[in-house]
Amino acid sequence: MFVFTIFTMAHLVDGVTSNFCVTGGNCSATMSLHPAPESSLVCNATTEQLLTNITILSWTESVTVTIETLQVAMGYLGLHSPDWETVFTYWILLPTIVLYILPWTMVGALYVTVIIIHRYGEKHNLTDPFAGDVWLPARRMASTVWDIMAKVWHAHEIHGLEKLPTRGPGLLVYYHGTVPLDFYYVLAKVNLVQNRPLCAVADRFMFNIPGWKFMLHTMGVTSGEHRHCVQVLKKGNLLGLAPGGLREALFGDENYRLMWKRRMGFAAVAKEAGVPIFPMFTQNCREAFRTPRMGKRFLEWVYEKTRMPVVGIYGGFPVKLRTYIGDPIYDPNLSAEELAKKTHRALEDMIEAHQKIPGNLLRALLERIPVFRFQKNG
Repeated sequence: MFVFTIFTMAHLVDGVTSNFCVTGGNCSATMSLHPAPESSLVCNATTEQLLTNITILSWTESVTVTIETLQVAMGYLGLHSPDWETVFTYWILLPTIVLYILPWTMVGALYVTVIIIHRYGEKHNLTDPFAGDVWLPARRMASTVWDIMAKVWHAHEIHGLEKLPTRGPGLLVYYHGTVPLDFYYVLAKVNLVQNRPLCAVADRFMFNIPGWKFMLHTMGVTSGEHRHCVQVLKKGNLLGLAPGGLREALFGDENYRLMWKRRMGFAAVAKEAGVPIFPMFTQNCREAFRTPRMGKRFLEWVYEKTRMPVVGIYGGFPVKLRTYIGDPIYDPNLSAEELAKKTHRALEDMIEAHQKIPGNLLRALLERIPVFRFQKNG
């Protein structure tokens, strides 16, 4: 696509015209930046004939046109008589593999956390992941790894961390990006700054990944049962969750719409535990990792039927990430439904205030450079 874009722009800049006709006949119409008469566009063929010819355009002809276009484009780039095996390997296959391997760097960081937790447990003869403060040094070591990754790879900033209570409970409700890397960064920062865990709710499938269950429990991660969440909060802990869950992660897009589908269990948890809700949003979180658009509706249907995350993820792009934590929401007079709606509105307002819609990968990358930094709220 990149090559085709360069080829097209070069033709437009040079004012080149083309005698291309979709009917395959002798067409005298030329391409230009000025509107052509209607008669020249139809090439003296009836509309029915034109549509018929377009319909029967064979796959082989399409491939031929594509190859010829690539050849011309490579000529513009100074690559004459290219080796197509090299082109396929280095221009198509390798970039695709890299895009899908980059997310594994995050998986690698998670396994580094696994190693730190297990090594610490072996050294101190710890076998209970729920033992509490005895795991604090291990959590701090793991959090340091994530904090370094946040600074180096994403120049991550957190605005409003001081709003979270240093003692006592609170429920952090956030927008779920394709990969909740931003939440991992906040979790690490809370571990380092407040010297206590930020507990979290994760999808059940994560506990089935080899080596992760013990690590997740040690870091304070739960699968999200109502009773357990209330218990965590009543013990005075911070708890983070994303009502949109995997659905929002896999099937959201650059428009950053919330996909909660009337989920209000988090509000019921907050009311029962008597704790404030802190909305949280991270700018550019959907640009760091992305999901392919092709077949998204079918894959969403599969997910709804099986609850399996069957969508591919690519990215790991070093975009600028800024996390914003909003003011606490607490009103014991509100019902769970009213509290959920109020939180929903607050998070939508944060997205509108801090995210330029639609999200853009190039802009998010350029924001690493101070002169290009974009802050919608000024």
